[in-house]
Amino acid sequence: MYWIILSLIILAICLILIVTTLVSLPKLGDERTNYIKMKAQSYVFTVVIGVLLLEIIESIYLTAWTDSSYEGMNPFSFLVTISVIYLISLLFSKKKYGG
Repeated sequence: MYWIILSLIILAICLILIVTTLVSLPKLGDERTNYIKMKAQSYVFTVVIGVLLLEIIESIYLTAWTDSSYEGMNPFSFLVTISVIYLISLLFSKKKYGG
C-alpha cells in the first residue's frame, strides 16, 4: 500500500512540474518551443518503444522456453516511469535549446 501512495505522489509531482515547464516554454518563441517539445517527445517515444520491445522479448522467452507464465508489467509504474523520463528530457532540452 505504501508504494501506491508513493507512486501517486511522484506522479503528481511530475505532472505539476511538466505542466509548469510546458507553460514556461511559450516565452521562448514558437519555433524553439516546438523544437524543445519535439526533442523531448522523440526521446521518450524511443524509450517507450525500447521498453515495450524488451517486454515482448521477455514474454516470448518466458512462455516458450520456461514453465512460468508472463504476468505483464504494471501500467501505473510504467506511467510514472515515463512521466519522470519525459520531465527529465524536457528539462534537459529546455536547458540545451532554450537559451
